[in-house]
Amino acid sequence: MNRDLTKGKPEKVLWAFCLPLFGSIIFQQLYNIADSLVAGKFIGENALAAVGNSYEITLIFIAFAFGCNMGCSVIVSQLFGAKDYVSLKTAVTTACIFSAILCGVLMLSGILGCGPLLHLIHTPQELFADSRLYLDIYVWGLPFVFFYNIATGIFSALGDSKTPFYFLAASSTSNIAVDILFVKAFDMGVAGVAWATFLCQGISCILAVTAIGKRLAKIQVPKKPPLFDPALLRKILLIAIPSILQQSFVSVGNIMIQSVINGFGAPVMAGYSAAVKLNNMVITSFTTIGNGISNFSAQNLGARKYDRIRECFRAGLKMVWCLCLPFCGLYLVFGKYFLLLFMEKDSLEALMTGRQFLWILSPFYFVVSTKLVADGILRGISAMRQFMVATFTDLALRVILAYAFSAWTHSALGIWAAWPVGWTIATALSVFFYQKEYRKLAKG
Repeated sequence: MNRDLTKGKPEKVLWAFCLPLFGSIIFQQLYNIADSLVAGKFIGENALAAVGNSYEITLIFIAFAFGCNMGCSVIVSQLFGAKDYVSLKTAVTTACIFSAILCGVLMLSGILGCGPLLHLIHTPQELFADSRLYLDIYVWGLPFVFFYNIATGIFSALGDSKTPFYFLAASSTSNIAVDILFVKAFDMGVAGVAWATFLCQGISCILAVTAIGKRLAKIQVPKKPPLFDPALLRKILLIAIPSILQQSFVSVGNIMIQSVINGFGAPVMAGYSAAVKLNNMVITSFTTIGNGISNFSAQNLGARKYDRIRECFRAGLKMVWCLCLPFCGLYLVFGKYFLLLFMEKDSLEALMTGRQFLWILSPFYFVVSTKLVADGILRGISAMRQFMVATFTDLALRVILAYAFSAWTHSALGIWAAWPVGWTIATALSVFFYQKEYRKLAKG
């Protein structure tokens, strides 16, 4: 059901809209967690390290899909808030055409470039074949990743966060079962993990695209909308390109950090692979709530209800900080047991690596979640230059300091210490930019 986010008490509306998004991202993360869990438990430590090594590269592809999601979602939200349904439908088809072309280019790049990229990040020889195999299968599933993201972005733009949740809940739980089936029963190794993800993402994508097509067909318009509009594409790209660059550079930065980690050997790689999955589940949860805040802000920007945007920031902070408390507490106290889901008890060095990573990062979830709330509003009101400055500051600091601190300490602890520094400085910038841009809106 479509929902107008410009009406009702902002805090109540935002909670009702964002909670299903949070549930969706938990299930989305189950895809990657299931891959690592099954690889680590049923294949071995090297398989866990190979999947984790490949994961950083897959994030580059996901960055492009996410950018298309946000570009389409924010513009459709603004048009929905302004009740311009003809342009809304054209924006959807324009985004789909552009995304299909971009996806084709990325598939070709992935087929040709994943091998050299694995060499570039110093992938150990014993992990190379499995890492390459996982990536080759993943690349062929990119159309599913792209169009699923477009569909969920449109659902969110229309104020419906529940339908994507239902799709993801079913497909991600199925992915766990298929992972185990392919690896245990069919003895397919890392290939089984990759094919399980391919299959379940494909089914989820087809269902989501079919559902959104039916939903859009119910919106009545006075004339047939054009299939493509260059002016709308420019507006979509003004949001999509910074979002793609943000996620891409974060992914490239993570790959650079991964190359430093790879120098410490397979046990440290395995520990990081497991811990970063747990960390990414939290950060992605905050990011998804930030995306919901973008939709809320965009609809209210289109309706010119600026006071609701300020209330959205306050409500968003309450929401993410409520999530920080349990995540921080669980990782600090029970991090060892979460990590053991991915590895055996005798993987002592890997286990200690993962625990150190979680101990250092989890107290700073309160900081980075604040940044992602402010970023959500900046993106929703199309203040993308400011959004980019804060994001690149975080990335640059984390990469530079990861190299510097690891060289200084001669251990992976220096790498983990770079995260909190980047998060803290970038958060201060994001909040400053949000306050500045809101004052401009309030003055009219």
